[in-house]
Formats: sequence, structure tokens, C-alpha cells
Amino acid sequence: MLLSHEPWLLSTTFFLSFLGLSFHRAHLLSALLCLEGMMLSLFIGLSLWATKSTFLTSTMFPVIMLTMSACEAGLGLSLMIATARSHGSDNLNSLNLLQC
Repeated sequence: MLLSHEPWLLSTTFFLSFLGLSFHRAHLLSALLCLEGMMLSLFIGLSLWATKSTFLTSTMFPVIMLTMSACEAGLGLSLMIATARSHGSDNLNSLNLLQC
């Protein structure tokens, strides 16, 4: 059973990661770390919900979300490497979207 402080802690973690994503947009790596923090808090919340739930299919949702999070992390790191190789840094302010 969930304790009374766990939903508050998970929502605070998600909100702080979202604030970090909105304020630290200068570097791609810091944005990716904030996205991973958001996904981690969602994963923990979904895992706690799946342990409480009586449905058998609800235990698959955290595994599917963890798989999507790993794919997102791999794609984000490969985009960061491609950006760092082509532009010299992961600073998002130096990118020009019109230049391609």
C-alpha cells in the first residue's frame, strides 16, 4: 500500500525535473538528464501502481515504459554526439535550425 508521502514525493520529483528541463535548455545533455529524471519518476509511480493493482496486465506497463525510456535515452545520446561532431559542442544556442 502506498504511504501518504510517496505520491507527493513522486509529483515533486516530476515537477522539479520539468522545471529543470524548462530552465536548463542551454545544453542538450542537461535537457536529456532532466527528461530521464521525469521518466524515472513516472516509472517509479507506474511500478508502485502496478504492485497495488489487481489486474494481471498492469505489470507489463512499467516494463514497456522502461523500454521506451531506454530507446529515448539512446536516441538522445546519438543526437547529442551527432550535434557535437557537426557543431563542436552540445550548446543548443549555437544551433541554427535554418542551416541544416
